[in-house]
Amino acid sequence: MTAPQIPTARPARSTVGLRSERGPILGSVMLSIALVAIDSTILATAVPAVVADLGGFTQFPWLFSAYLLAQAVTTPVYGKVADVVGRKPLMLFGVLVFVGGSVLSALAWSMTALIAFRAVQGIGAGAIMPAGTTIMGDIYSLAERAVAQGYIASVWAVSAVVGPTLGGLFVDQLSWRWIFWVNVPLGGLACWMLARSFHEEPVERTRAPIDWWGALFLALSAGLLLLGLLEGGIRWAWDSPASLVIFTGAAVLAIAAAFVETRAADPVLPPWIFQRRVLNAAMVGALVVGVVMMGVTSYVPLYAQRVLGTGAVVAGLALAALTIGWPIAATTAGRIYLRWGFRTTQLLGAGFGVLGCAVLLLVGPGSSVWLVAAGCLVLGLGLGYVASPGIIAAQTAVAWQQRGVATGANLFARSIGSAVGVAVFGAIANATVVHRLGSSRPEQVELEHLPVGVLDPALHAVFVAVAACALLLVAAGLLMPSRVAEATESGVATGE
Repeated sequence: MTAPQIPTARPARSTVGLRSERGPILGSVMLSIALVAIDSTILATAVPAVVADLGGFTQFPWLFSAYLLAQAVTTPVYGKVADVVGRKPLMLFGVLVFVGGSVLSALAWSMTALIAFRAVQGIGAGAIMPAGTTIMGDIYSLAERAVAQGYIASVWAVSAVVGPTLGGLFVDQLSWRWIFWVNVPLGGLACWMLARSFHEEPVERTRAPIDWWGALFLALSAGLLLLGLLEGGIRWAWDSPASLVIFTGAAVLAIAAAFVETRAADPVLPPWIFQRRVLNAAMVGALVVGVVMMGVTSYVPLYAQRVLGTGAVVAGLALAALTIGWPIAATTAGRIYLRWGFRTTQLLGAGFGVLGCAVLLLVGPGSSVWLVAAGCLVLGLGLGYVASPGIIAAQTAVAWQQRGVATGANLFARSIGSAVGVAVFGAIANATVVHRLGSSRPEQVELEHLPVGVLDPALHAVFVAVAACALLLVAAGLLMPSRVAEATESGVATGE
């Protein structure tokens, strides 16, 4: 079964010849993604200064939630837009909206305003990620994509160190508002580089009516689901009327979206996405990667500081080992899947992922922080060997005119996985603490204020759950075909 044929522009790589000509395009995409990557870490160090200036201590978690929600719910919509109007216009739009949100955030006069402007940033980031990743799939061949993905992964690795450092520097020497002002020159440079170096042929197509209802129902359903997962057990109990209303509303809207998408002439999230083995395997892998990554990034620094007694910098460096392993795996994955296939590569990643989680299970109150770093490094290798080949397989299996949708769906699955990880691991940690303290209070327990004797078993329970989730990477690997033939412009490839 093949995807519907959609007349569109020919692949952008047809206008991009030599490798040297693609360098500026890669640089502009890396710089654009760096805006998102740095923004994901730079604000955390400035929260005390922001609260001291604007107030609203009880609201500050929404600085992150609003951004994540806006980014996640718009990603699958932008994936479709990339196939309709082209990658370059979408990327330029995303960067401009992100920079505009940054300017507004720098001028924010209250915590409520800053939260709203962070959502604007998230709307821009939702376009940058699928557009940039799709451009990499367009201009590089199957053999080259792993190296390109390695460059992209290295952006996140560098940002994990640069972001907190810049944030602390701006807060100490200037003002927290410079955290947002710095995006203006970086965004301007990214737009200039992309406009100058990347040339797409004009899109020539008989455009079907835009699927506004499908996009609306999909965004609202995803938004309510993420809202319920992110705030459940924190602002309201899981079994409260608020949770019931939110999750019921998400389910009803999801059904409405499915109904609309099966009848739309040009759906935002086509049903064929879920009918292809390659795409399903890639999305399952991305979902599990999101779950596992959130469990590690959320709780390893807390364990290192509160149980092992390290400083914040040392704890951050231990976690940074994960971001070192990821780009190493992403860069070397190409040689493996070209020789032995995608399934072998992902199963290798699953093996590293399970091994890394097993190392974290050995960590105890008397352990060295180096053991934590070793577990994160091995786990990073595993996630890199699953995530990067997965998205490359998805891009390879579809034609150019469906690549944006496939990329957006994969990134959306990872976002959902991250939200699920926040909810599940938070519930596990809280349940362990409630059991240890003999309390029946359903509200969120402040883990960072607990004694080591209570915090250690709570976080160890989280690591056990992370290891159990890592086993699902094996299932995702087994689902992935070994070989994926490159699709023609008129259809979807089949896996062997």
